[in-house]
Amino acid sequence: QVQLAEYGGELVPPGGSLRLSCVVSGVSVDYYAMAWFRQAPGKEREGISCIGRSASRTYYIDSVKGRFTISRDKATNTMYLQMDNLKPEDTAVYYCAKRKFYLCGEQYWEDYDDWGQGTQVTVSS
Repeated sequence: QVQLAEYGGELVPPGGSLRLSCVVSGVSVDYYAMAWFRQAPGKEREGISCIGRSASRTYYIDSVKGRFTISRDKATNTMYLQMDNLKPEDTAVYYCAKRKFYLCGEQYWEDYDDWGQGTQVTVSS
């Protein structure tokens, strides 16, 4: 049984940094594509970053490119999202998810079949 659990969300001022963790059990973190999604109040959930089976294959949406970095650690079976220069519009519940397949990218935001419970990130002064 695959389980994902996010940690690290908290209140941070604009310009600050956070690192989110997604602890994975039941499957190797580097076997399938994995991603971070977020859902802001009153908005639909959106995929923001993903990492494929090949760690060199990563993708970011334009609004986080250059500020967020996705990575994973096979030794701890954990995926991370380093978030720098945070903005108020980054406020959302952040979710990690595992895809059924190993490719990720702009055209592969479907087929995510396992999800964590979410962690709240609030960017405010």
